Parts: sequence; C-alpha cells; structure tokens
Amino acid sequence: MLNSKNKNPGHYDTLISSKSEIVGDVHFSGGLHIDGKIRGNIIADDQSSAVVRISETGIVEGEIKAPNIIINGQVIGNVHSHQHIELAKKAVVNGDVYYTMMEMVMGAQVNGSLIHQTAEKPRKGRKQKEPVVDVVAETKVD
Repeated sequence: MLNSKNKNPGHYDTLISSKSEIVGDVHFSGGLHIDGKIRGNIIADDQSSAVVRISETGIVEGEIKAPNIIINGQVIGNVHSHQHIELAKKAVVNGDVYYTMMEMVMGAQVNGSLIHQTAEKPRKGRKQKEPVVDVVAETKVD
C-alpha cells in the first residue's frame, strides 16, 4: 500500500497549498503534494520514482502522468501511472485511469475507464524481431 503509513517518501519537494492556484503545466521529480488547485497537466520524470499526492482539498484540471499517484481529491482529466496508483476514500476522477498496479478504497469514484497496462520488461541478450508485414497488391488489366 502506498500511503502515509508505508511508502511515503518522507518529504515532499513541492507543496501547493490550499490557498494557491497554478495555471499551467507542472513538471517535477521527487514528491509533489497538492492541497490547492492546478489548471494544467502534471508531468513527472519517467526515470524517477516520483510521487504525486492530491489531498481531499486538492483539485487538478488536466492530465496527470507520474510513476506513483495518490488521489484523495478531485481530478478532471486522464491519469497515467506506470508503477502504482491509490484512489483513496474521497477520490473523484472524471477521466480515464491508466495503471499497472492500483488500489481503490470503497468510496472512491472513477467516471471513465480503468485501463490496465502491463509493465514493460526489457529482454536481456535477445534482439526483438521486427514485425513482418506482407503487402499484396492487385493490378487489374483490361
């Protein structure tokens, strides 16, 4: 479980307070805690173990792309998590949720699709084959 009791990164590098509103995209790595409102996309560095946490007072109007996401507030937009997502009791997501591993607590709402994605594991020592495409053309002669 990725909650304050277990895998909390210990601190958040960035805090959006409940009295703040940001208009525009937010790019980050590390931890981002949102108590306020963001009108724009939230994009984390894919190579990091970044965490986005949206509290019950937090609102995001835009797409979220991060490895780890904890939602207990409102999101209007699609959510993409390639490691772990937790939808807490007061979470409301109006959009599609793309996930690899997900926890959803009773009371959380998703008004959209839940789309499971498998984690991509690179193969060692094997070269992937290129897909073979056969093209058949017909020519009509009169």
